Amino acid sequence: MPLADDIPVNDQVTLPGHELWLEFSHASGPGGQNVNKLSTRATLCWSVDASGALTPEQKRRVRTRLRSRISVDGVLRVSSSRRRSQLANRREAERRLAELLAEALQKPKPRIPTKPSRASQERRLSAKKRRGDLKRARRAVRDW
Repeated sequence: MPLADDIPVNDQVTLPGHELWLEFSHASGPGGQNVNKLSTRATLCWSVDASGALTPEQKRRVRTRLRSRISVDGVLRVSSSRRRSQLANRREAERRLAELLAEALQKPKPRIPTKPSRASQERRLSAKKRRGDLKRARRAVRDW
């Protein structure tokens, strides 16, 4: 069942509703008889590779960052069964998908290599020296 609404991810990316589809199933957990009778768990699915909303670079970043959540056929699934109603679970799944993608699309800060300061090197060496002295003091005294 395709969605009618687009899902905004961040300022540059919006997932079109026709690229997303929903699956509903019986949820587990609290809800009593409601859980046994109604399909309230909402699973929101989105094909990363088939999407036209992302550039190839963004797709690569999403695939590497979310590789444990993407199936072999390239589909990212987000489920929600916290709420008792289907609509609330659908909204929750949409929110979580947008959060996941926004986090995955953030560019990592470039690492600026730095050198340890002379003082920090000296502190490290003196700490190692103290530790060695402590261990040496624990040894049994040999009397030749």
